[in-house]
Amino acid sequence: MTQASQRFVRLEGCVNFRDLGGYPTRSGKTVRTGQVFRSDTLHLLTANDVTHLRQQLRIGQIIDLRSTGELRVDGRGLLEAEPIRFQHLPIFDGDTAASRHPPAAMDLADRYFFMADLGVQPIGRILTAITEASEPTVYHCSAGKDRTGVISALILSLLDVDADIITGDYALTQERMQQIVERLAADKGYWTAVVTTLPPETLHARPQTMVAFFEKLRAKYGSTRAYVRAAGVTDRAVERLRERLLLG
Repeated sequence: MTQASQRFVRLEGCVNFRDLGGYPTRSGKTVRTGQVFRSDTLHLLTANDVTHLRQQLRIGQIIDLRSTGELRVDGRGLLEAEPIRFQHLPIFDGDTAASRHPPAAMDLADRYFFMADLGVQPIGRILTAITEASEPTVYHCSAGKDRTGVISALILSLLDVDADIITGDYALTQERMQQIVERLAADKGYWTAVVTTLPPETLHARPQTMVAFFEKLRAKYGSTRAYVRAAGVTDRAVERLRERLLLG
């Protein structure tokens, strides 16, 4: 286990659940731990996992980035019975042909930018929900890599975390990629309908993908802050996020 690997929260049902805190910022502050978590899908959590989330992590809000179809098929698991605020905020929900079928020639960074650009308003709602949280929050998709990875990168960028650290956080998923692939492959419907339609590089989490994504974002919007403004996230909301999550 590398030092970075210690960021993973040990759970029986999830393999990519980890704390977004602990990173230094360019201004000498530190992102507060125990407040914002990123994860793969939560419906496979065991009773022991749920106890850990409730009693140790004190999770008070879940933001589900999966589509309505994914949620309908896999459900919420044991967490559905818990008194935790639940928000279903999909980036894409099968509502447009473009969202279902991005151009085949796109590489993974292109797809991330496509998602961020076409899904700018849904992403604004997701970021606003996180900025308004007063309790520890976890957001998740199916693998905890793509949709979750883009949201994580945007949050860390808003908190003034260095680009190399942001790309490193994204690439941490690679340590668990084999386990994620095995779990997704066991879901034959999801594997056939989703994974097999994507380019092979989708099954990797390489730093250069996130570097290229930010280059594309800056080329159109100028900066992460300008992008989230376009998404409808106010400057005051960003400042609330920084006030709550930054130490020092």
